[in-house]
Amino acid sequence: MRTSEKPAVNAAAGLSGPASRKLPVPPRERKPALAALAVLLILGGALATTLLVLRSGDRVSAIRVTQQVGAGQKFTAQMLEEVQIAADSGVDYVSWSERGKVENSFATVTILPGTLFTSRMGVKQSSELGPGKATVGLALKPGQMPAGVEAGDRVQVIYVPSRSSQGQTRVLAESALVFSVGDRSRTANSGQITVIVDSSASPEIVAFASSGEIAVAELPGAR
Repeated sequence: MRTSEKPAVNAAAGLSGPASRKLPVPPRERKPALAALAVLLILGGALATTLLVLRSGDRVSAIRVTQQVGAGQKFTAQMLEEVQIAADSGVDYVSWSERGKVENSFATVTILPGTLFTSRMGVKQSSELGPGKATVGLALKPGQMPAGVEAGDRVQVIYVPSRSSQGQTRVLAESALVFSVGDRSRTANSGQITVIVDSSASPEIVAFASSGEIAVAELPGAR
């Protein structure tokens, strides 16, 4: 009896058969909620950046002082200028639209040029120009006034007797406010200043000024 042999399985053929094919990979599960959140975060970051840029560009009109203003001195239009500052600077600024009110106020302290005006720098009434005070004009010669005296400075008004006069040098006003100074571009007015003094001292100062026996000394530390 003849025994039939089973054919050997070809290994190579078996590798290329259907059993060797890879199983299909299931598609990845999509998460729409996470995708939406990512989009919102991106948009939110872009919006925040845009707002920061826009806010950094926001400007408002404020008031800046252009020249020295002494304590008690009245503000004028020439002393003020418009300046643009950041809206969120945190400074207690006064809007340029309020400049009319500032021009009708008086400085509470000596203000230097370039200072941003704030609400505390001005008052409606000045103690320097109130009752008991007087403004006196002085026409001084070279040597009777130091160079560089400006409106807002504090000066001593001193009686300096001439050689023909009998008297001693003495102070007539301890701390007078320089209210205005003549135009230095014109030689004739270079020594003209107006000071605010006590009304009780003004007659004597005027009398000595008319005879050329007045000099002033600047008090830088009294500004």
